[in-house]
Amino acid sequence: MTRSIKVNLKNNSYNIMVGSGILAKAGQYIRSLSLGTDAVVITNAYIKKLYGKRLAQSLEKSGLSVQIFEVADTEKSKSLSVASALLAKIAKYDTGKKIFVVAFGGGVVGDLAGYVAAIYKRGVSYVQVPTTFLAQIDSAIGGKVAVDLPSGKNLVGAFHQPKLVLSDVFLLKTLSKRQIRNGLAEAVKYGIIRDAALFFYIARCYKRLLKADTSALNRLVVSCSKIKADVVSRDEKETKGIRTILNFGHTVGHAIESASRYEDYQHGEAISLGMRVAADISVCLKMLNVKDAKRIDQLLSLIGLPQRIKNVSLSGILERMRRDKKNKSGKNRFVLAQKIGSVKVVQGIPEEIIRQAILSRMSV
Repeated sequence: MTRSIKVNLKNNSYNIMVGSGILAKAGQYIRSLSLGTDAVVITNAYIKKLYGKRLAQSLEKSGLSVQIFEVADTEKSKSLSVASALLAKIAKYDTGKKIFVVAFGGGVVGDLAGYVAAIYKRGVSYVQVPTTFLAQIDSAIGGKVAVDLPSGKNLVGAFHQPKLVLSDVFLLKTLSKRQIRNGLAEAVKYGIIRDAALFFYIARCYKRLLKADTSALNRLVVSCSKIKADVVSRDEKETKGIRTILNFGHTVGHAIESASRYEDYQHGEAISLGMRVAADISVCLKMLNVKDAKRIDQLLSLIGLPQRIKNVSLSGILERMRRDKKNKSGKNRFVLAQKIGSVKVVQGIPEEIIRQAILSRMSV
């Protein structure tokens, strides 16, 4: 069964299609949108080898031409230099054509391809075909596209909404357990910020989820996609403070990623550490009871996500946090938990509280 979830943004509205085996219908879905005649697919070598032929055949069967460009499967591909190289290749290819971009991969490919689509010719249409659990439930939805700088994550970017998100949960069968854990970190985040029932479903079914059970994963992709679609629909460009709640765990998490030069932690792993720190700060500020904080901590550990911050310095984390995009007027802003299912944006937390929370999670 294929589920359709709408991201309601007036002229920028689009659907998220979720189902098993729907990659074969990609050409039909995309052709019906009249985006153009020539698909520029941006992917990595691994995804191209596994599923590239299947996607290309579906697009060509619907009368679309296909050109595939590969990037390395690493966070370091989210850079201005890689984006520039892609833009040069696309410009060379784009002669007498009507192109659109297809982001076919995980979060790195989605962010990079979306950024390229946003700036090429001042913006061309693009479609997200996410192939990782984390991308299907989070990064492929909402139109935040960006590349990194050495000083911080996602510092160069734009809001550029896709025309379609096509989430084929069958593709998740080939993911490693580490990649599933990465996605589960974001799924736990959704439970904490908006849906306690989702949080406790993950707690009950984490073993099935770690085994990539299609039915369980499908339920999570649908549930998380609905939450993100609703939040984005009500605050597309994070101007109302509603969309900011999606950053629970990300302030410290992004800083850990950046401080480790994107080498030691995958995104979900860093975010899980950020959520542990955010829960500790919430308890310190008497916003969250200790029992709920322990539940959060225990679930992240049961999933197998890291418990301690390693191989990065406190000063490195704090330095990158000071450049966080959520900061306002020189004051930090954190998304903190009030209970499982509810969070609040808090500004101007004393640095000593933040320092102690991070230190308590660092490996001795």
